[in-house]
Amino acid sequence: METLRVGIVGAGWMGHVHARAYQRVAQHWPDLAVRSELVAVADSSAAAAESFARAHGASTQAVSIWPDWRELLAKAELDAVSVTAPNFLHREIGVAVAEAGKHLWIEKPVGLTAADAIAVRDAARANGVVACVGFNYRHVPAVARARRVVESGGIGVPTHARVQLFTDYAAHPGSPLSWRYTVENGGHGVLGDLASHGVDLLRFVLGDVAGVMAQTAIHIPRRPIADAAGHYAVLDVEDPELELGEVENEDYVVAVLKMASGAIGVCEANRAAVGEQNNYALEVHGTLGLVRWDFRRPGELQVSSGDQYAGQPTSTVFSEPGDGEYAAFQPGAGIAMGYDDTKVVEARQFIGAISGEAWELATLDDAVASATVLDAMVASHESGEWVEV
Repeated sequence: METLRVGIVGAGWMGHVHARAYQRVAQHWPDLAVRSELVAVADSSAAAAESFARAHGASTQAVSIWPDWRELLAKAELDAVSVTAPNFLHREIGVAVAEAGKHLWIEKPVGLTAADAIAVRDAARANGVVACVGFNYRHVPAVARARRVVESGGIGVPTHARVQLFTDYAAHPGSPLSWRYTVENGGHGVLGDLASHGVDLLRFVLGDVAGVMAQTAIHIPRRPIADAAGHYAVLDVEDPELELGEVENEDYVVAVLKMASGAIGVCEANRAAVGEQNNYALEVHGTLGLVRWDFRRPGELQVSSGDQYAGQPTSTVFSEPGDGEYAAFQPGAGIAMGYDDTKVVEARQFIGAISGEAWELATLDDAVASATVLDAMVASHESGEWVEV
């Protein structure tokens, strides 16, 4: 059996998700000819890297720790690298991984702009490496089923769709002014963080985007400055010692999208939505029905399909074997899969593609397409006009 030696750049939460995904692939696909072995991690935080190595090192193979990702690429014996570092580092690290001849699994949005995603894509192409992008919501079995229903004509001709991504991690005014709130390091805020997923879901189910009209907003214009803080950290804004700084990027975006198919889409995302916790949803309407999915009820899909038009009922169907990769996880309908399971599917597709299998990966082309639409949203907000994609 061939072993794929893997390194991870970034020992934060998503780095742990990738590590667990690699380790679980063989549990769900025991006959896989290629297996992965996590051998190295790079992170500028020694404490984070050490904790990561303890969590994921096997009894027979310790995970080596590198303070600099450049050292990891130069010295560790690797076949593939996961990049789970902050967005502003995606371009530099992604290009370097490809130029080092390592296969690449990189988190969305693959940099801060379409130019960044293009640079990583072109480097992967030039060096002949497999590249996979972390658009994991397309791997939810209910979403795969929604796509199948739409493509089979089950809802007739798609007319309009909506995707929403509302959450509250930035809703508190005491959330510190971290890298996420600067254009230099966080890009266009909620667009890259959440709307990138929304655009990918619309493209996954309905095809390419032809044009956009968008508006954005910053709900909390000033935040406390702190040396270090986590994603959900909150500081006391009443503390007179705290200094406030300007938020540079967007908390909210709403966009109308012209799909190449002729359908109209709406993408709305908010990172500062009070009362919302990961309220993500997708719905597609057609001339004969609809499909609707809620991230927080991941194993369910609402479907209306028929020829009754007015008064036609909508039913809830449960994910089952045959929906995406559901069968690798559960034997029968109605047993919901979770977020981490979607990343296991991603790892399976990545490893399979490296070994020459035919898999429909979320690729760097998908990252470029999503980023191009996000850039168009920014341009539309600035000009107040439709922007063709």
